[in-house]
Amino acid sequence: MVKSNAKLTDEISMGVNKGMASALGIYANMHVQLFDDNGKLKDERFIKNTVTTAGKNGVANQILAAPSIAKMGWMGIGTGTPAATLLGAEVARVAFDSKVAPAAVVTVVATFGAGVGTGAITEAGTFNIATANTVDMWMSASFSVVNKTALDSVVITWTLTVA
Repeated sequence: MVKSNAKLTDEISMGVNKGMASALGIYANMHVQLFDDNGKLKDERFIKNTVTTAGKNGVANQILAAPSIAKMGWMGIGTGTPAATLLGAEVARVAFDSKVAPAAVVTVVATFGAGVGTGAITEAGTFNIATANTVDMWMSASFSVVNKTALDSVVITWTLTVA
């Protein structure tokens, strides 16, 4: 007769929270680059930021066979502080230059060219609609002033990691 130790091993594993327990998180980081009219880097920031409730709902919804929430495809910048669903004082919104998702990391890039969104930029967000000052904002960030003149360009790279 062969006696199995599986039951004891399983009980020990479950008792120390191994095996069945799992946690899923969504994390976002932003990289802001300010370039002058000659393409010279003037300022650069790495910012940890917020995945909003709408963003978490949007990510989860994309798993469905027929998602009911539009995918994010636009980025906005502003001169205020983000609220839960919108930027505080949005000055420009542009379509993503690119969106890639190798493994569990989505990377989106947007460029605010010369004359687009000038001013003392202090906030940014990603959206699933092209119209400025319209919800849903998926990710947001506030930061110290990035002074964008009419000749400058801002490139924002955002990474959304599901881990």
